[in-house]
This record gives sequence, structure tokens and C-alpha cells, in this order.
Amino acid sequence: MAPKKKGPAKRLAAGRPPVLQRSKSISRSATKALINKHHLLQKRKRQAIAKGNKVEEAAIEVEIKALGGIEGYQEASLQGQRHDRGGDSSRVLMKWLEPCLSSHGANSGRRLRMLEVGALSTQNACSKSGHFDIERIDLNSQGDGILQQDFMERPLPQDESEQFDIISLSLVLNYVPEPKDRGEMLRRTVQFLRAPERYLDSPHLLASFSSLFLVLPAPCLTNSRYLDEERLVAIMKAVGYAKVESKSTQRLVYYLWRRDRVCKGTESTFSKKEVRSGPTRNNFAVVLN
Repeated sequence: MAPKKKGPAKRLAAGRPPVLQRSKSISRSATKALINKHHLLQKRKRQAIAKGNKVEEAAIEVEIKALGGIEGYQEASLQGQRHDRGGDSSRVLMKWLEPCLSSHGANSGRRLRMLEVGALSTQNACSKSGHFDIERIDLNSQGDGILQQDFMERPLPQDESEQFDIISLSLVLNYVPEPKDRGEMLRRTVQFLRAPERYLDSPHLLASFSSLFLVLPAPCLTNSRYLDEERLVAIMKAVGYAKVESKSTQRLVYYLWRRDRVCKGTESTFSKKEVRSGPTRNNFAVVLN
């Protein structure tokens, strides 16, 4: 009798989410379709919860799990970060910051502190630049070096040593379920950034720090019923930010916002107000109460 073939040796990593075991590459269109489907199902799930429809909520949850759950969504996001897909949004950030960071590096041994919210990788352009000490967090950590944590539940800094020079929110805000929670997330980022006065003795940093790097799917601004760039700039100004840089592509919009003043909780309110009409518009919105 022929000896039985032994299966592959079991490893601890086998019990981790499948994103750690790299799947075969899928096409750009399939990646986009998977991400869009996740967003649609999450929206339907929120609506079912709001109506108290437990049967519909359970059915939608089955659909989400069939797509691979949050792990499947993150795998698709990682696929989208590949260089041949135009991925890694932090390359845009590094291009914007490189001139001032080079001057800073030549005159200071202190690296800047970055908080990367929704981190998927420890090997992006910011990580490899050597300019930052980076703390990475995500709701569902997919690897070493990324802390599993909800930014909205992260303890507020007690002093400047716990604050950051820059925060990255790359394709994070669009995954926050409710418009008011998106506004609250933007408002909360200010409390994690060092005061502008911190950079008065570093003129090469003053123009760009402390700052927030924000990346959104382009349709959130270009085809939203409730948000365009003019309204986003007004909302960010109310929160306490000034626009430093921006870039748009067919798929994404990129922004660098500098903390302009201390957030005192007296900003203007921004409700869910229509800025474009038409049946083909999406409902992405940011609300400040």
C-alpha cells in the first residue's frame, strides 16, 4: 500500500484571517466591484438596523460573509494598493512633503510622529521614507505592526508627547457609516495633532504641519448630492483646518490639510444640505452638529 501523503504542516498563521495568506491577484474591475458591493451591503445593513428588521439584517450579514467579510474587503483594498494599480496613496503625500522633510532631516535628528488610521500595510511610501515614527491602527488588524483599535475609541492625548505631527485618513472616512460620525471623526483628529505654534522654530515645517492627509473616492465629492469641494473646504475650516494641497484623479481625491487653530467646539453647523440634484447622485455627506 502506498504511504499516505502528508498535508502541509500547520502553522499559527493558519488561524489568522485569510488576508495574511496572499490570494491570487484579481483584476482591477473585480477589485472595484467587490469594494463597491461591500459598501452597498453595509449601507443596506444600516438601513435594516434603523428599521429594526432583524430578518433583513441577518440576510445581509450572510451576503457580507459570502464576500469574505471585512477580511475580503481589506484584501481587495490591498490589491488596489499595488503599484500596477496606481495604489499606495501615501506616495502622493510623500511627493507633497518631500521638500520640507528634506530640509527638516538635514537640520534635526528628530523624526516626526504619524498616526495612520485604517492601516493595511507597514511597507507603504511613508513607512519606507525614514522621516516618520508611525503608529498604525485599524478596526481589524491584518498584520504585525498594526494595532487593532477604533480611532473613535482611542484615548485622547494627555499631553503633546501623545500627539502627532500628521494623521493619515486614507479611504477611511467613506467607510464610516453615518454622516454625523464622519463629521465627528474629522473634529476628533484635531485633538490628536500638535498645536501650530509647535513649528514656529521650524519654518520649513510650518507651512505643512501639523496636518491631516485625507483620501476619498472621487465620487464622494464629484457626484454627491450633499458634498462638493466648496462645502468640504467650508467644513474643514469650521473644524480647524486650512487646505495646503489637493489632487484629483478619476478614482480618488487627495487632500493635505494643516491644523489652523485650536478646535473650541463653537464651529458652524453643517446639516445634510443638497448641493446637487439628480437621480444618479450618491448620498455621501458629512454633517457637523
